[in-house]
Amino acid sequence: MRIPSGPVSLNQPPEHSGPLPGAADLVVIGGGVAGVMCAWFAAKAGARVVLCEKGRVAGEQSSRNWGWIRQQGRDPDELPLVMEAVRHWQAIQAETNEDLGLRQTGTFYLMRHASDQARYEAWLPHASAHGLDTKMLGAAELRDRMPGAAEGWRGALWTASDMCAEPWVAVPALARAAVRAGVTIVEDCAVRRLDVTDGRVRGVVTERGRIACDRAVLCGGAWSSLFLRAHGIDVPQLSVRATVCATEPVGDVFGGQAADDRVAFRRRADGGYSLAASAQHDFLMGPDALRHMGKFWPVVKDDVLSTGLRPKAPAGYPDAWGTARSWSADDETPFERMRVLDPAPNAAHVKGALRRFRQAFPKLPAVKVKRAWAGMIDSMPDLVPIIDEAPDLPGLVVLTGLSGHGFGIGPGVGRVAADLALGRDPGLDLSRFRITRFSDGTPIRPGPHL
Repeated sequence: MRIPSGPVSLNQPPEHSGPLPGAADLVVIGGGVAGVMCAWFAAKAGARVVLCEKGRVAGEQSSRNWGWIRQQGRDPDELPLVMEAVRHWQAIQAETNEDLGLRQTGTFYLMRHASDQARYEAWLPHASAHGLDTKMLGAAELRDRMPGAAEGWRGALWTASDMCAEPWVAVPALARAAVRAGVTIVEDCAVRRLDVTDGRVRGVVTERGRIACDRAVLCGGAWSSLFLRAHGIDVPQLSVRATVCATEPVGDVFGGQAADDRVAFRRRADGGYSLAASAQHDFLMGPDALRHMGKFWPVVKDDVLSTGLRPKAPAGYPDAWGTARSWSADDETPFERMRVLDPAPNAAHVKGALRRFRQAFPKLPAVKVKRAWAGMIDSMPDLVPIIDEAPDLPGLVVLTGLSGHGFGIGPGVGRVAADLALGRDPGLDLSRFRITRFSDGTPIRPGPHL
């Protein structure tokens, strides 16, 4: 099998194209890392599981992210999930017998300003409370670990146990492991609607036919809110476009991942670096963006200088002005019309990231961009996901809004969603991740995070 050199695309032939089963214990909607891991854990528990993916497994954000498996700087309510995910990543690597590109490399948050140090130090008590190995390094210690860097960094926040993997290699490999565990995966198979009878899930209707089931998990990424709205469930999930580029192989300045307020970088297995403008992204306006702007304002106002507002989302996007918001089970849906959401990268962000990386490591020979891409990150106003049973639709579990953290945390949230769907105690307090927090008067604001 040819190993891709970049994000999974619709040009790649489907790897999972078997017949659609007529019945299952659980149907997972969406083949990103969270959906794949939910299916894997449910199958390991003995359930008959079908995963339906409208395009390609990992075709969207799960193969377009930075590849970080980061505990450092997370919201304290997310920390138990991502720390569990790190343990799962290690166990899955051994079980799959495939090279996921998984490495324990550590994460640096680099300090250029005195205010950076104050913010990082304020987060350290959360790390200590969860037993995480995060610590502050001074400028001299940083230079020892990152030789060749230009002067200017005062030190760094450092978590040695953080990991990384190659997204476009790892998630398809996880899907193959899920199939070996008994999951049926069907690509090019959009779920059009839930089949709801007497107020609860009795099946899903796909473009290829119906699957009878009493339980479903929605892991639709940027498409989740559109799917939910068609069933009368309104969640304030929006998407932002994030651009990444990959360099040609270049000298090693640091084998892991790091970021300051200007550029983020990660050493890849092929000897190049993945680069991104660390805080810059594009917000593509549409009707849902306008409806939910009030809930997102606390985040937007603190990040307004790095948010590029675009007047409208392109045709066919989940929040485009012309995208249908309702349909019948017999209709072609927006999910079929856009099998893979493949946004164009922001060329200015690519140039900026490359320039800042060169400035940070001036002793490197010429650094050249090999390719660039973008992805749509599904985000919630408080920057933590929904992981919850739909309160008014028994049989449906919603796992969405991973807010740029999905790749690293995927095995953790997948395990929890599988337990919820199978009626088992997930063993964690999930109250922060409930759907009703957006309608019960709870103040919506991000928790402590970096």
